[in-house]
Amino acid sequence: MSVTATARIVADGDRLPVLQGEGPFAPRRTRAAAGRVRVTVVGAMSAPLGGDRLAVEAEARPGTRLLVDSAAATLALPGRDAGPAHYDVRLRAGEGAELHWLPEQLVSAHGSELRMRTTVELAATARLVLREEQVLGRHGEEPGSLTTRLTVRRAGRLVLDQELAYGPAAPGGWDGPAVLAGHRAVGQLLVVAPGFEDKPATPELLGDTAVLTPLAGPGALVSAVAPDARALRAVLDQARALLGF
Repeated sequence: MSVTATARIVADGDRLPVLQGEGPFAPRRTRAAAGRVRVTVVGAMSAPLGGDRLAVEAEARPGTRLLVDSAAATLALPGRDAGPAHYDVRLRAGEGAELHWLPEQLVSAHGSELRMRTTVELAATARLVLREEQVLGRHGEEPGSLTTRLTVRRAGRLVLDQELAYGPAAPGGWDGPAVLAGHRAVGQLLVVAPGFEDKPATPELLGDTAVLTPLAGPGALVSAVAPDARALRAVLDQARALLGF
């Protein structure tokens, strides 16, 4: 039987007026650095499975610094119900707010089909640090079908709208030399901040399989592939340090 569930997080200053979980989501307030609110999403059951419709909503109200992470990787699995699973992430940050979205990896297991959509709405003076990491298949297996779309707007204007697809249902060539070239971990780090208006990020190669690209938003996008999750996290952590976040 498929599951429909939404987790909701609202941070206002040092308070969490909304902290609600459903189904596989059990958000918990966890220890954070001074001046920041941290919420860790704990998995309460296996999900997403085929047919599931899941969502996480997080909002940092004006002047709030919110960090959302997860306790473990998310494993997309085939389910009894036909059709893909859907997983929506909806993020908002008000004026002067800072929102860090730093979940653990999403693992696309063989036979699964997941469509993931992340939408972000930022005020003009808000800052965003967003990390996405996908591992295509568990050890020794082929990946499932995974489609992800990331749409970010700042003060109502589009900063980034990007869609990626991997696995059997993706268009041909997704694993070719011009795309993944056999790598099984892929991810990106997106930073949007007013400071990039006066001092844009400098385009830069980060090792052999990652690149930092300035965005007109203002922001910076790091795109990377790697042989495994550990190597991918290392290059994205390097990028965060380079960008000062």
